[in-house]
Amino acid sequence: MLPRPTRTPAGYRSYDDNTVARLDFIRRGRAAGLTLAQIRDILTVRDTGHAPCGHVRQLLAQQLDAIDAQLAQLHALRATVAQLHDAANNAEPDTCPPEQVCRYL
Repeated sequence: MLPRPTRTPAGYRSYDDNTVARLDFIRRGRAAGLTLAQIRDILTVRDTGHAPCGHVRQLLAQQLDAIDAQLAQLHALRATVAQLHDAANNAEPDTCPPEQVCRYL
């Protein structure tokens, strides 16, 4: 995804402004939850001289759908755990039958 960097006389890697901007784009893509493969595809479109905006819009829409699905699962999990917690708070531990590990799970 990045061009091979040049080296200084001391052997340090030297990155030009375009490479730094590309690294920043990769970081922002990862922060948005995109995979490195998806980011590589976007960069490939850009490197061929085309604007990847439509492709990026599609990827972000997919990411939003995935996040919404995860949030729905987390809300359902929270409701289940809250219900179990309420039941555990309103019972006496001595009434738990010895043949059960715990009646709340």
